[in-house]
Amino acid sequence: MTRRDWLFAMAAAPGAASVRRTGMGLATTSFLGSRRPKDTYDYLELCDKLGAGGIQSALSSLEPADLRRLRDRAERAGMYIEVMSGLPRTDVAQFERTVAAAKEVGALAIRTACLGGRRYETFSTLADWKKFVADSKAAIARAVPIVEKHRVPLAIENHKDWTLDEIIPLLRAYSSESVAACLDTGNNISMLDDPMELVEGMAPYAVSVHLKDMGVQRYEDGFLLSEVPLGEGYLDMPRIVATIQKARPKTRFSLEMMTRDPLKVPCLTDKYWETFPSRNGRFLARTLAAVERNSAPSLQRVSHLSQVEQWKADEENIDKCIRYAQERLRL
Repeated sequence: MTRRDWLFAMAAAPGAASVRRTGMGLATTSFLGSRRPKDTYDYLELCDKLGAGGIQSALSSLEPADLRRLRDRAERAGMYIEVMSGLPRTDVAQFERTVAAAKEVGALAIRTACLGGRRYETFSTLADWKKFVADSKAAIARAVPIVEKHRVPLAIENHKDWTLDEIIPLLRAYSSESVAACLDTGNNISMLDDPMELVEGMAPYAVSVHLKDMGVQRYEDGFLLSEVPLGEGYLDMPRIVATIQKARPKTRFSLEMMTRDPLKVPCLTDKYWETFPSRNGRFLARTLAAVERNSAPSLQRVSHLSQVEQWKADEENIDKCIRYAQERLRL
């Protein structure tokens, strides 16, 4: 059985139909073990069968006929589309083609991230971090006139790069409605930010949301951080959703349920602190206290599983999240 066959069999299974329809969409990053369909149209069809309200995905094709077909399918299903794209660090023309295509499919936003990895793993010196900051600001500046021209907002994610104190000034620096945020509800725990303070601070700028719940445990160099099914972690999901909805009533929520081994946040090592000149012991003590209070009895690990077992783990976790979103969050 191929990955594609498994995914569509999963969607066709009893209880997996769109009778559980939720307004919450699915980001492609929710399918790590199952390696979601590469074609955006197929991915939208899968999410429709699973009962999701939309998708957040890169565009597999920029051909006009493919874009019209994708938009028509989404409109027939009543689903939203958000497009994933990198920033124009070198190829401005390619970025503009992607933005124009996003406009053509009716995308609500273009989700982007300045850093693909994690700040405390990627950079070893403060100088390296400062260069990244300068390069990122330049890339955003190149993107601004393009997204303004096509009238599709750029949603910059807090992607284990910016602290809350850094991303708010970054968003405010551009006096443009076209520069906004993709608010990830769990990432900044790794930056030692309080998750509710993060949500309250970023909510006014959020045109897109990565909705996730998180589990934590201590380990010798800091703590473990893991996405868990909605309602099974320590985040106050109803309060988070209500806070965002109050600030931005039209913003859609996309699930990012990444089924993987827990990530290590080595906040007790010297290297971790190299790029955090403004963080201090207060942030560390607060975060470790929260980890101790909310330590999970166990965190899921999947790297030892067979391919099919990993696909099944994806399926089960996504299904739990869809049910929780509908029944408890009223999404």
